[in-house]
This record gives sequence, C-alpha cells and structure tokens, in this order.
Amino acid sequence: MSTLSLAAGRPTLADRLVARSVLSDVLLVAGGAAFTGLLAQIAVPLWPVPITGQTLAVLLVASTLGAVRGVLAMVAYALLGVVGVPWFSEAASGWHVVAGPTGGYIIGFIFAAGLTGWLAQRQWDRRFLGAFVSFMAGTGITFAIGLPWLAASLGLNLEQTLQAGLYPFIIGGIIKALLAAGIIPLAWKLTDRFKK
Repeated sequence: MSTLSLAAGRPTLADRLVARSVLSDVLLVAGGAAFTGLLAQIAVPLWPVPITGQTLAVLLVASTLGAVRGVLAMVAYALLGVVGVPWFSEAASGWHVVAGPTGGYIIGFIFAAGLTGWLAQRQWDRRFLGAFVSFMAGTGITFAIGLPWLAASLGLNLEQTLQAGLYPFIIGGIIKALLAAGIIPLAWKLTDRFKK
C-alpha cells in the first residue's frame, strides 16, 4: 500500500525521520522555506550582493528533502518573499528583490535544490566526499544563474561581474559546502543508530 506524497523517488533523510504523506510533505516544504528565510538573515552587507546563510540553507534543505520537495521549498521561499514575507536577506521582500541584482541567486536556489536533492536521492549525501561534491555542484548552479542575472541587472562587464558576484563568495561557498558535508552525513549516522 502506498501513501500519497509530494516526494518522488528514493528516500532522503527527511523520509528517515517522518513518514511520507501530503501533510508531512507540505510541512517539510514550508519548514524548508522558513529555514532558508531564517538563514538569509545571517548576512554580511555587501553591495550589490550580500554574503548570507541562504546558500547553506539551500544545501541542507535540498539534501534533507530530496529534489521535488527541495525545489518546492525554494519556490515557496521565492514566491512568498515576492508577495511580502520579509525573509529575503536583511528582512527584504517584494518583486523588486527578485527583479534586482540578487534575483538570479534566488532563482538559482531552485535549480540548485533540484540537483542537490536529486544527488541526495542517489545517496551522495551519505559520506563526506560525495556530499561535498554535491554541495559544490549546487553552489555552482546558484552562481551560474546568479552571475548573468547580476550582470544584466547592473550592466556589468565580465570582470566587474566576477568581482561583485563571485570572488567575495568563493571561500564562504567552500566553507558552507564543507559545513553541510559534515552535518548531513552525521545526521544520517545518527538516524541510522537511532532507528536500530
């Protein structure tokens, strides 16, 4: 007998903790969006793109929820931020944030969640190295979408775009991927031990 669920495919860490159902999926998606909004408030103001905890949240949420629920969490984060929930960086909200220089990163979170969640469903997140590679790939997708958006939004050339939207974030991105790659495999080990 199967239970109706928004989740598709192989189980993830969330499935290890909570039985799949539409209600649990909706709650997990809402929690993932809220967690991203919470970590967005951890910010170092830079112009035009601040350093935030959002990318770490995206990696953790997507790996925990899997591709479909991870994508839905990031879509909810973006849409609710557009309609007024003040959970973009520095408690910002509104269409102007997504239409502005940082909007490409927010859209990039959706695609990053898809890839990271998909890899998690293939057990890349069970060991440190696989998790780190998965999380760096997700981070790369965020920049692949965010940088052209930044350039178009501000009319920047390639060097200006890299200086404003990539170089200040390289070390932080690696640290966030390392942190997430430590947290998620540890969470798997703890849940495996608890479930025995």
